[in-house]
Amino acid sequence: MSRSVLVTGGNRGIGLAIARAFADAGDKVAITYRSGEPPAGFLAVKCDITDAEQVEQAYKEIEENHGPVEVLVANAGITKDQLLMRMSEEDFTSVIDTNLTGTFRVVKRANRGMLRAKKGRVVLISSVVGLYGSPGQANYAASKAALVGFARSLARELGSRNITFNVVAPGFVDTDMTKVLTDEQRAGIVQQVPLGRYAQPEEIAAAVRFLASDDASYITGAVIPVDGGLGMGH
Repeated sequence: MSRSVLVTGGNRGIGLAIARAFADAGDKVAITYRSGEPPAGFLAVKCDITDAEQVEQAYKEIEENHGPVEVLVANAGITKDQLLMRMSEEDFTSVIDTNLTGTFRVVKRANRGMLRAKKGRVVLISSVVGLYGSPGQANYAASKAALVGFARSLARELGSRNITFNVVAPGFVDTDMTKVLTDEQRAGIVQQVPLGRYAQPEEIAAAVRFLASDDASYITGAVIPVDGGLGMGH
């Protein structure tokens, strides 16, 4: 059966690959985006997840067109990298508000329909940085690490309602975000990765789709690293 799927930040990079994976499987896919022109082929809803009212309106539009969200992939996130001594309060709080509190907003709203249906799949997109750490990314790492505790608490809270919560922690992925790095920076990163390469966005999407499938019905509270071995042991 075709499910109602929402991917936040689904207009580019990892989010777009995830949206395409679900669409290719026959699901009805909605994406949120903040700016620019969204890709064709999806129900694209402009939404800033730092605004609770915009989140509410986005869900109303999705529910009118696709029905209640059955699979939520919380992918939207930002970075504002800076060394601690130079990091402003706004640098820190804006990253937390988008990556963590924004995820809280979209998960809480999706939960309404999932509780009624007594089933649901939620996948949060964290990062190897959240578990491994990275200089200059204390704000980003804190927000991504927090998603693990958030997901595991909800896995315990809502497991009896057949709603699963899992986390995918990508490593370095070949997207526009990493293409801005110099060749020297990219080579230095690859040297740290046991598999010796960047991930493709589709490899992240495959793990997400698995966690949302019937094959993963007994998996909840898990953190799945898709990082080429970079963060193993964390």
